[in-house]
Amino acid sequence: MDDRLEHAAVLYIDGHVRVYHGEQTLLPKHYVARERLCLRASVDYWVNAMDGQPFMVVHQVVDPGLIQTIEQEILPRLEKMRSPSHPSPLASAARPQRLLLVFDREGYSPDFFQRLRDQQVSCLTYHKHPGADWPLEEFQSQAVVLISGHVASMQLAERGTCMSNGLWLREIRKLSEGGHQTAILSTDYETSTKSLAAWMFARWCQENYFKYARQHFGLDRLADYKTEVITDPIRVVNPKYRQLDSQIRSANGKRSRMLAQFGALNIETPIEAAPMERFVAKKAALHEQIEALTTEITALKQVRKDTQHHIKIQELPEEDRFRQLSTHSKHFVDTIKMIAYRAETVMANILRETMTKTDEIRTLLCALYSCEADLLPDYPNKTLTVRLHHSARAHTDEVVRKLCDEITATETVFPRTDLRLIFKLGSSQYRRDQDV
Repeated sequence: MDDRLEHAAVLYIDGHVRVYHGEQTLLPKHYVARERLCLRASVDYWVNAMDGQPFMVVHQVVDPGLIQTIEQEILPRLEKMRSPSHPSPLASAARPQRLLLVFDREGYSPDFFQRLRDQQVSCLTYHKHPGADWPLEEFQSQAVVLISGHVASMQLAERGTCMSNGLWLREIRKLSEGGHQTAILSTDYETSTKSLAAWMFARWCQENYFKYARQHFGLDRLADYKTEVITDPIRVVNPKYRQLDSQIRSANGKRSRMLAQFGALNIETPIEAAPMERFVAKKAALHEQIEALTTEITALKQVRKDTQHHIKIQELPEEDRFRQLSTHSKHFVDTIKMIAYRAETVMANILRETMTKTDEIRTLLCALYSCEADLLPDYPNKTLTVRLHHSARAHTDEVVRKLCDEITATETVFPRTDLRLIFKLGSSQYRRDQDV
């Protein structure tokens, strides 16, 4: 994996929420976009290459946010994995550059962009505050080579934009057929506009990995049902602060509705003594309620100001404390899943050379995993032949035969034996009821 990292200068970082439906611990709640609900969960931050292959995963029982995770967890680990003797493919003599990190709007922060640039790390993300649309005359049709190798035509335009901290960034916009302009920002000043656009809009590869891994690798499945005491000095939101903040937001909502009601009070009947007295009394009562709410909000804000926003998890009240899910088995299982997915990706790349419908490659591989095969050990020659059965289509057999030849050429030895694996495609010469 270290060797692959030397050539993977563009890395995608995104958080994946793992929902916990158990009752052994009350994990913090997170918003789960795929279910549109706030559920108890933990967050895994994945680092993937452009083709979706995973490099690492960082587990966070209490989510500190994307920016803090990148700076405190991901970048130090990448620094250890990368060898200084191998320069980055993105580096140049004018601007040394080690990595290009691609992430979503959660990582938008001008100060964060500056800190990354100081570490010779470029970033590529969406603009959180793009402003007004650009004139259509600025957009030009450009042929963009996608990650899959296909060429797509995109309407692109580029300007320089200055952030609030004085940092100048490249702003690239893509014009869709419906007229929508998608704005992206980058501190990579050397790469072409077409390449940056292709890399940014290839973020779907990471989302595809999450979806495929959930379906076929049990990405969200628990490795065990154990829980652990959190010993690290993790800082969490103070429950008292959260309660005060909720009360303030509730009171502000009530006051806003009362102010709207107060402004809508008008006398529409002819001005007479009795109706006017009732109108004035009603408006005075409403004004008194608004003043009382304003006083209450001011007092709550002062209490919130004097209340510590974050505290250590060990300082939580007993009723608010929680334990984390066991991570020992999870780290081991996640490593196996990453290796398995990367191995499957290698096989998929082999099949891509012979299959015309590339979207069916992984479907074929999943079918191969569950198909019947004959195991033929040959101890004198120290080989173990895995003979796969024929499929229903001749073209599929040709594709599988090529894959078998490629895997056999690796001369892999079956674990805990000295038998070299040989993969073949052919019908069995034995009956089902005959011993081999």
